[in-house]
Amino acid sequence: MPTTLKIYHEKQTRQLCALHALNNLFQENIYQKAELDNICSNLSPNAWINPHRSLLGLGNYDINVIMTALEIRHCEAFWFDKRKDPSCIDLDKIVGFILNIPLDYKIGAITLPLRKRHWIAVRRIGQHYYNLDSKLRQPELLGTESDVLHFLREQLKEKEQQRELFLVRYRSDCNESQQRWIEESHDINKTAD
Repeated sequence: MPTTLKIYHEKQTRQLCALHALNNLFQENIYQKAELDNICSNLSPNAWINPHRSLLGLGNYDINVIMTALEIRHCEAFWFDKRKDPSCIDLDKIVGFILNIPLDYKIGAITLPLRKRHWIAVRRIGQHYYNLDSKLRQPELLGTESDVLHFLREQLKEKEQQRELFLVRYRSDCNESQQRWIEESHDINKTAD
């Protein structure tokens, strides 16, 4: 990892991986648990048990909370169709990536036959891409554009594990095409000359 770069990296606490993924994505502590809890309440104001976080309210937020939190900061998230190759992504038009990956439940050295979901952020900082997973001790240097595309390909090829990829970009002019993050050579809506 280049030593001259200061990389913001929150580490995992409780079930707050969505909070850490958002803050790591934006490289600063801009979201708080109270803000995400408030979003949950607004999404389901009359729910006795809120479906957008864990039963005990300790975190474990769903994509609806993440997308709403991004909208507050003038960003939007797009679900990436795993049938496509990540090379169709125009990396210059996105802030970064949020991945939802499965993890095993462990109690000490014992792995339980249950799965939980975990949110991680990946983004470019300087000239390189980093995996900013809050479960890592420090950010993981992925490398160049081709390296991050390879990383994403590897993450998405695990079909039985139901990994999901979301592209995060700043909200822009409404007149742009629907999929503004796709390279022109891959855009099926583009008319031939």
